[in-house]
Amino acid sequence: MDDVIIIGGSFAGLAAALQLGRARREVTVLDTGQPRNRFASHSHGLLGHDHKPPLAILAEARQQLERYPTIRLIKARAESVSGAIDDFAVATEDGETLRARRLILSYGVIDQMPDVAGFAEGWGKSIVPCPYCDGFEVAGQHWGLVWSGRQSHNQVRLFHDWTDRLTVFADGHDIPPDIRADLTRRNTPVVDGRIIEIAHHGGHNATVKLDTGPNVAVDILFAHPRNKPSANLHESLGLATIDTPLGIILKVDERRETSTPGIYAAGDLANPVTPPSVTLASSHGAMAGIFAQQSMLV
Repeated sequence: MDDVIIIGGSFAGLAAALQLGRARREVTVLDTGQPRNRFASHSHGLLGHDHKPPLAILAEARQQLERYPTIRLIKARAESVSGAIDDFAVATEDGETLRARRLILSYGVIDQMPDVAGFAEGWGKSIVPCPYCDGFEVAGQHWGLVWSGRQSHNQVRLFHDWTDRLTVFADGHDIPPDIRADLTRRNTPVVDGRIIEIAHHGGHNATVKLDTGPNVAVDILFAHPRNKPSANLHESLGLATIDTPLGIILKVDERRETSTPGIYAAGDLANPVTPPSVTLASSHGAMAGIFAQQSMLV
């Protein structure tokens, strides 16, 4: 029996494994090799790895974990989880059943692409969600923001640290008059109509095509589509969740423990802060590993 099984081997899961491996705990990491930021050419803001391809950072991390004899990395999907604290069972897609005293769920979320031509193709390239991840490289240029709700108003305020040239695309949303007035005060034009296509021109550049009015070219387009957990294991386990403006996340306490004793969660699956962050995912993963280890002390 392992001490901990980690389901999801991206930044949060590997950070948890590192802490547990250094504590000489027996750890198995199950991963499908589909990290959320695999569409991005570079990752930014992670100390020591700024401006590196995210897949290269993960590959280096897995290589570094090889020197810890108690860590086992398996490319497999967890199909089901059962049991309770000190005796969890995880069944994989290969028919293998693994057992562990603790679980860490870090299988992340999937961004749900809207039915707009060119959106999925540009995701992570000319369409991005995070100014901390991509803002510096396009600072001072013409940004676009696809309105997704009241939370977008705060994005407008945030973006002005990077650029004074911002266009908001209402995309069918009814933006309240008081917010429209504030956008006018901030010299932020609002383009009404629904987005029907996004054309990409290499790099970050894109042209937003609308069902009414002329097309609008931007140097980069920010959008925040809804997301959902990439697996439903938390549902079968009956874990408590939180409904955020962008999707469902797992509820955790200050020790990253879920509503079920012995099960911890980290990464975008349990992060209420937007936009997503590799730094936060790694930090929360390390915390989950440390607190899972401490919970097994006698």
